[in-house]
Amino acid sequence: MIIPVRCFSCGKVVGDLWERYLKLLEEGHSEGDAMDQLGCKRYCCRRMIMTHVDLIEKLLRYNPAERNRNR
Repeated sequence: MIIPVRCFSCGKVVGDLWERYLKLLEEGHSEGDAMDQLGCKRYCCRRMIMTHVDLIEKLLRYNPAERNRNR
């Protein structure tokens, strides 16, 4: 859904890394290299970022208020 602000395991702030992580991937860096450049060393924090599925854009398309207004 939305990238968690903190790592579930250790509590480190990881929410601010998501946009920079995506930018590094677009530039052609591997996932591991991108994590290293961001300073994300712990495997628990790496898991939080690498396994995140960004569903917020898909969910916004199905706004129930919009469906009721069109009827």
